[in-house]
Amino acid sequence: MQQTDEHPNKNRLKVVLAEQNRSGKWLASQLGKTENTVSRWVQNKVQPSVEQLFDIAKVLGVDVKDLLNSSKDNNKNTI
Repeated sequence: MQQTDEHPNKNRLKVVLAEQNRSGKWLASQLGKTENTVSRWVQNKVQPSVEQLFDIAKVLGVDVKDLLNSSKDNNKNTI
């Protein structure tokens, strides 16, 4: 897992789970991970690996891009 300090872009896992009315506990059981691990991802304390992001996307039935904040989106209002 990578620390968010190294990568300022954060994941959208919390948003996607809320949109699907799913919990971190549910996701943890689907992935075979601990609730603590998933909680840290959801809170953006640490980031899942690229491989884990693909696994998460598959379980949630979304494109992996839907789990990531785009740096383009973060800079829309800056000129």
